[in-house]
Amino acid sequence: MPSRSQRKIFILILKTMLAVIKTGGKQYLVSPKQKIKIERIAGKEGDNIEFAEVLLIEKDGKVEIGKPLIKNAKVIGKILKQGKGKKIIIFKYKPKKRYSKKTGHRQHFTEVEIKDVIFGEKVVIK
Repeated sequence: MPSRSQRKIFILILKTMLAVIKTGGKQYLVSPKQKIKIERIAGKEGDNIEFAEVLLIEKDGKVEIGKPLIKNAKVIGKILKQGKGKKIIIFKYKPKKRYSKKTGHRQHFTEVEIKDVIFGEKVVIK
């Protein structure tokens, strides 16, 4: 049985439209009606957001690759939630030196639902 991440990729491949966007120093493979968690971006819940850094678009087997970005392409999304991830414990320890340090971290994130992928002046898919 495929793992959870493999099932996500398989489901994405079955959809007719894919785009690779860049935000927060990372790249995300997205398609319409998909929900993703990205690094925190400014905005309130319910706001629309536009990702202008589109690196790749695929529709019905036709692939458009940017050099490095695709001109006149953007991905529209809606902010669903601003939040914090699970707490991660960082524990440092040096034996025989009486040194130990414990800290925690919670990463801020924004949950976004992808609405549209726009290439040129027309809406490719809704």
